[in-house]
Amino acid sequence: MLVKEIIEHEEEMIKIRRDFHAHPELGFEEHRTSDIIAALLLKWGYQVDRGIGKTGLVGTLQVGSGEKRLGIRADMDALPMQELAAVDYVSQYPGKMHACGHDGHCAILLSAAKYLAETRNFSGTLHLIFQPSEESIGGARVMIEEGLFQRFPCDAIFGLHNYPLYPAGHFFTKPGALMASSDSFTVTLTGKGGHGSTPEHCIDPLPCAANIVLALQTIVSRNVDPQTPAVVTVGSLQAGTTHNIIPDSVVIKINTRSFCPATRDAIEKQIRHIVISQAKSYYLEASIEKVFGYPATINYPAETAFALDIARQTVGEDYVGDPKDFKPLMGSEDFSFMLQEVPGCYLMLGTGKREGENYSVHHPRYEFNDDCISVGASYWARLTEAYLA
Repeated sequence: MLVKEIIEHEEEMIKIRRDFHAHPELGFEEHRTSDIIAALLLKWGYQVDRGIGKTGLVGTLQVGSGEKRLGIRADMDALPMQELAAVDYVSQYPGKMHACGHDGHCAILLSAAKYLAETRNFSGTLHLIFQPSEESIGGARVMIEEGLFQRFPCDAIFGLHNYPLYPAGHFFTKPGALMASSDSFTVTLTGKGGHGSTPEHCIDPLPCAANIVLALQTIVSRNVDPQTPAVVTVGSLQAGTTHNIIPDSVVIKINTRSFCPATRDAIEKQIRHIVISQAKSYYLEASIEKVFGYPATINYPAETAFALDIARQTVGEDYVGDPKDFKPLMGSEDFSFMLQEVPGCYLMLGTGKREGENYSVHHPRYEFNDDCISVGASYWARLTEAYLA
């Protein structure tokens, strides 16, 4: 059952969400967003600590004598893309868009924060973590490196993400691997450029690059257990400027996904082996830069069972997916860094609209479903009151 008081201030939270949407900010640039969040939390009686992970902040509310400490996280950043959605609150910043619904995540947690501050129907310490830069280089990791859990200890941590391809108001998650790890590699092959009419005077990196791209396709099919999910994607191959010039260098950009740490390590090892071996055979110099890496999102069994039970209490049994029916997602999430430090669970909240009106996250026409703000907020409220009973 949704919380009556949260429904009563729903319009206020929709207005806040749409304001965030109209003013999207990229990773570690969320100054306006964090200013607004901090001001609201202070107004409602939270202690607010800022500058954790540059623009990140934590709002703390301690009630009663309970010793348990709960963390709930929402991400704040937008994506570097042009919005095409036809909404009144369209992005005011060219080339920036809340295309992943982080504006909605913030509104959901703020809605719960207001209710919890007004009712204070729990005993313990609540830490609301508003995190920057989920989309780029791992704001969660940066916050942790700057002492997040030393300064704000948590016995459990929870987070959620909207999922527009799943029916609105439905929750789903599972214990164990929920989302894949993600690693990106930039490969540079350097040879000797020259005129296309005299290739014998050049060391052409393009044939080597072509063979590397083909060889990378064999990693999953020939080096990974067929029953172990994994993906290797070549997203970019950049070389040359025109028809008759052999380029000096080629840049290949690669992304990998997997759930098992051993598989993740094996894929990286094979990428390096293929690149170095092929480059040597073509008399090229090769460099491999690992751009960033997110570990797999691994939910803890006890916290996941608790999270699902709260979901059933909030929206009913029919609106909570059976974990046995849910396949892990190949997408990645830097909440995984937090789960490496603290037991917890990450959930998906369905935000789908009518058929034909839904666009996936990261699509220029994506729209967050405001009808789900009170659903998510009621969930966080129920979870907090139960965990800090």
